[in-house]
Amino acid sequence: MEFNHYSVLLQETIENLNINPNGIYVDGTLGGGGHAYEVCKRLSGGKFYGIDQDDAAIKAASERLSEFGRMVTVIRNNYCNAKAALAEQGVEKVDGIVLDLGVSSYQLDTGERGFSYRFDAPLDMRMDRRQTLTAKDIVNTYSEMDLFRIIRDYGEDKFAKNIAKHIVAARQHKEIETTGELNEIIKAAIPAKLRQNGHPSKQTYQAIRIECNRELEVLKNALDDLMDLLNPGGRLCIITFHSLEDRIVKTAFKNKENPCTCPPEFPVCVCGKTPVGKVISKKPILPSEEELEVNSRSKSAKLRVFEKI
Repeated sequence: MEFNHYSVLLQETIENLNINPNGIYVDGTLGGGGHAYEVCKRLSGGKFYGIDQDDAAIKAASERLSEFGRMVTVIRNNYCNAKAALAEQGVEKVDGIVLDLGVSSYQLDTGERGFSYRFDAPLDMRMDRRQTLTAKDIVNTYSEMDLFRIIRDYGEDKFAKNIAKHIVAARQHKEIETTGELNEIIKAAIPAKLRQNGHPSKQTYQAIRIECNRELEVLKNALDDLMDLLNPGGRLCIITFHSLEDRIVKTAFKNKENPCTCPPEFPVCVCGKTPVGKVISKKPILPSEEELEVNSRSKSAKLRVFEKI
């Protein structure tokens, strides 16, 4: 399958990057290269670095961006290692960074990747297929308490306890190997009259995927480095797709804008912590009605923007 991914909030992201034609720009979640292509079109003497951990994304984006020649460098890595990966290229500071934290349409629509409950396929969900841990390992080896915790915390599913219980009971008879098998187990754990609001597996799949790829841990660990990489006036644009990610980004941006830890009753700051930058998007930027008509997967997307000072 061709690597397809609708570039969510594309125009809004490009506008907020405030692109300098001679600047250095990074896409830490390169995907199919949609955001990257629009950035590169606006560069003349600048340089672009695309980072992704998915081998299919690396191949597709490299082909798509080939017309820009030496302006583009594509790196297979996780964006949490961006600082070190860029240092290897001789880059210490950049003028803009994009992160689109959504699962690509390619990953969702390629059944054998195991990301989607819509196809009966092996339980995989690895964004980087070099790693050993898979969704199958999580489902079959995690304790009932750990399964409950990740489905509750990462999937925000009110039936987390019952789903975990059903998974553990089912795997005592047979190893759970496919998405189809997992779907049936989840379905049995949710009362029939409450299965009306979307697919019953949606939240559990989100939870397992987040755990498998350490998505929230990676995001938390990366933000300081990404903001530190920016030149003065440089911008970090992050698109999130669920409240867990958005909360992490919102909090990190806020703390960098106002890092003072002094008690509010102190007349002056004595902690010595000064702002690193400012939040450009006081409220998250949401998809337009036109975009939602074209791509329903944009529905939960939120763009937040931070500028280094």
